[in-house]
Amino acid sequence: MSGRLVVVPTPIGNLEDITLRALSALRDADVIACEDTRRSKVLMDRFGVKAPLVSYHEHNEEGRARELVGRMQAGEVVALVSDAGMPLVSDPGFVLVREAVAAGIGVEVLPGPSSVITALVASGLPSASWRFVGFLPRKASALAEVLSAPETIVAFESPQRLAKSLAAIAPERLVAVCRELTKVHEEVVRGTAGELAARYADAPPRGEIVLVVGPVVNSRDKGLDPEALAAFDALVAAGARRRVAASVVASLTGASANALYDSRGSE
Repeated sequence: MSGRLVVVPTPIGNLEDITLRALSALRDADVIACEDTRRSKVLMDRFGVKAPLVSYHEHNEEGRARELVGRMQAGEVVALVSDAGMPLVSDPGFVLVREAVAAGIGVEVLPGPSSVITALVASGLPSASWRFVGFLPRKASALAEVLSAPETIVAFESPQRLAKSLAAIAPERLVAVCRELTKVHEEVVRGTAGELAARYADAPPRGEIVLVVGPVVNSRDKGLDPEALAAFDALVAAGARRRVAASVVASLTGASANALYDSRGSE
């Protein structure tokens, strides 16, 4: 079989979340490119993967990508993993995928664990329209621009900066702090930004955090169930007239059809 690149997501915490297909790909690879070979070796040893590991991280990816492309052109199969989750999603890998595509090499991407999707679902916040922004920006103006987005926002944040970021969000806006997902100390704390900013002000949480921020609450939206409003918006975006969309959502959720209809102004 000709050389190719296989992008393999790995567990974000619990090693048992590895898929059978991922294990097969890792075992069949001629070489596995890892963000940190020491961390990846724990996973490989757990499941008896014997393929050699090479480092592939932000400091060597340009040179390593050229090397790996050469190996694939010679017929080898390269598996790409990051420390956890899907490579390229706030992790190294883009350069290798770009160079493989440019060289006409086949790229296969396997589905698997993702802290972004896990947090979005666990948050209980509207998921019909959402945006992943990576790590929240540190500059106040850039952070304000991100937070002005109308859809649900999913972002990574450090424990030390969590309270400050929460304080920058409108106090009444709904948020969820998802910590240590799939690990022993997994925790999802839901509430308003004001409530959670106060909670974490003097007690920063430990571990890896994904912050989910609900849609901006307009004055016309208050009192409406966020999921009902999101469903209404999705139907309208799909082409339904607002009156029809409001009636359908109201019949399914119990929300007020008039309130849904009036939430978006004149038709």
